[in-house]
Amino acid sequence: MIQDILSRRAVLISGATLLAASPLRTFAQSGGPSIHVLKDPNCGCCSAWIVLLEGDGFLVTTEASAGTLLMRYKSENGIPQDMVSCHTGRVEGYMIEGHVPAADIRRLLEERPDAVGLAVPGMPYGSPGMGPESEREAYDVFLIRRDGGTEVFTSYGSARPRRPPSEL
Repeated sequence: MIQDILSRRAVLISGATLLAASPLRTFAQSGGPSIHVLKDPNCGCCSAWIVLLEGDGFLVTTEASAGTLLMRYKSENGIPQDMVSCHTGRVEGYMIEGHVPAADIRRLLEERPDAVGLAVPGMPYGSPGMGPESEREAYDVFLIRRDGGTEVFTSYGSARPRRPPSEL
C-alpha cells in the first residue's frame, strides 16, 4: 500500500513538473499584449508604470536608454516634442509615450486607428506610476496622428476634492 501511495505521488509530481515546463504553460502566460519599453534605468516612476502594466496582463520587456538616444528614438518614431514624457513603449506597432493607463492601451489595440500611438505628456500626478489615483490631477491621453497632429483620446478629471471657497 505504501508503494501505491508513493507511486501515485511520484506520478502526480512528475505530471505537475511536466505541466510547469510545458509549452502550454508558456502559451497561457503569454496571453497579454507584449510591450517593449525604453526607459532610464534609474527612473522609479517608469518602473512603477511597468509594474502596473504587468499587473494588467501585459508582457513587458525593458531596455535602458536615456538622454539624446532616448529623445532620438522618440523623434524617429513620430512622438512630437510637445507630447514627450519619460519613457516610451512599443506595442503591436503603436508607440506609447509616458504614463498611459493600461485601459487606454487596450482600447487603442481594439480600435486600431491609423495613428502613431498614445501619449500622456509630462508626468501628471496620479497618472499610472505617478502617485495615488485618489489624488490625481486632471490630465488627457492624446492620440498621435500620423501627420503629427494630436487629439484627445481620453480625459481624466481631477480626483482631488474641491475645497469650499471659505478654505481658499
